[in-house]
Amino acid sequence: MTWTSKTRTLLIVNVLLAAALIGIFVSSFSGGGEGGISMSPEQRVRSISLDKDFNFCGEKFPMDNWDVRQRLDAELMRNVYFHSQTIITVKRANAIFPIIEPILKSEGLPDDLKYLAAAESALSNAISPAGAKGVWQFMKSAADGYGLEVNSEVDERYDLEKATRAACKYMKKEKERLGSWILAAAAYNGGPGRIEDEMANQRAKSFFDLNLAADETMRYPFRIVAIKEVMENLADYDYTIEKDHLYEPKTDYKIVTVDGPIANWGDFAIEHGTSYRMLKLYNPWLISSKLTNREKRLYQIRVPNK
Repeated sequence: MTWTSKTRTLLIVNVLLAAALIGIFVSSFSGGGEGGISMSPEQRVRSISLDKDFNFCGEKFPMDNWDVRQRLDAELMRNVYFHSQTIITVKRANAIFPIIEPILKSEGLPDDLKYLAAAESALSNAISPAGAKGVWQFMKSAADGYGLEVNSEVDERYDLEKATRAACKYMKKEKERLGSWILAAAAYNGGPGRIEDEMANQRAKSFFDLNLAADETMRYPFRIVAIKEVMENLADYDYTIEKDHLYEPKTDYKIVTVDGPIANWGDFAIEHGTSYRMLKLYNPWLISSKLTNREKRLYQIRVPNK
């Protein structure tokens, strides 16, 4: 093949361009000079030390057990390096935990139970493929059993205060039934009857003796403790989250009591100086555009002041 002068010129230009790009790439990862892009020495991936005590609600994990160490190590790695999820959960916690914590205290329950909510939903009003809803991820049958109203217009699984009270009742009951908070947490995920049956069938003395077919339930207490560890020790895992980046609690509102039907929540919102969108954000448990309320129940509606 014969190369023309034009072809040679294009080849030389392409070679020079490639060399320039390689030079830029190399310099960017080797300091790059003032104003250049550089890899921060803090941005590193490393294994995690397990040389400390880990506990859930005061119940220690037996860290001298190699199986326990490896299972916790796996959950710590998943949560430490799932950066986007961890950061968004920490931001939400600033708004959500101030609601959950005083309820746990008033019910006489350990503060660590708030991390169960973080494990369930990342502190969002999530909907699972199975139909569990809200921060505490109640199924409808469980919600009904713990006094939460669920119908086509109202779903109190999305009412954080009421759902937290319901979760407290559940955890109290299962702690009394199963004898430990770790087992109660496993029951929250896998069902109390199943945990109780497997404990008996396997002659298990603790959760850590159990061998369950459901991988999610086997991982669940470890996941909660991993989330707790990361959220309580962010700097140890190289997280920097500015205080003004955290989400603020929604506290600037007034209560309007409703004891009858509401034909349209949009009209209600405008009459009270807000928008339909804001009304729904402050009252996510209102899941319809109206409220029939034939029983004339009392509902406390939060209306933002601005």
